Amino acid sequence: MSRHQSAENRKTQIVAEMLRLADEIGPDRLSTTDIARAVKISQPAIFRHFPSKGALWLAVAEEVARRLHTAWDTAEAGAEMPDARLKALIAAQLTTVSETPALPSILFSRELQVDNPALRDVFRGLLGRFQGLLVAAIGELQATGSLRREPSAEDVAVLLTSLVQGVAIRWTLGARAFPLVDEGLRLLDVQLSLMHAGESISHA
Repeated sequence: MSRHQSAENRKTQIVAEMLRLADEIGPDRLSTTDIARAVKISQPAIFRHFPSKGALWLAVAEEVARRLHTAWDTAEAGAEMPDARLKALIAAQLTTVSETPALPSILFSRELQVDNPALRDVFRGLLGRFQGLLVAAIGELQATGSLRREPSAEDVAVLLTSLVQGVAIRWTLGARAFPLVDEGLRLLDVQLSLMHAGESISHA
């Protein structure tokens, strides 16, 4: 194994341990000492691979982005019809959260919200990409008459994104006591049933 490959493997290991520890002890309590202990290297060795803790968090964000992009691409490739694609995208998002349980905590961490604007920008970009994929599928359903044209595809995408975030937070706060993907898809069906073409919602 070359030195470059060895260094890349070590960086991959560090990022994986950081994601595990972020879930175990919380993103804001996580220190490079904790990571070094988990990886069984010295703390200075961490900074030989990453120049700062901020750079390490960005590497974590890149790994999360890789997982999400892979999940979205797979979802889109496996579903031709827009209704199946929409459900596949939501399922892919929820599956990635269930397999990366630190995600909800990272999204609401001080590290992301206050200390690391670059990290926040990465996650904002991921949210925008996900919403864009939803808008495309929802727009097709509206164009074919499967869903009402109001509210707009953009607003429906925001509602569905909020559904994913809400059920993920409830899953996290509830000690993961229910199957995240199943619950999310159940609520998606409820949400879509309220938007079917030909049905009206009373505002009385």
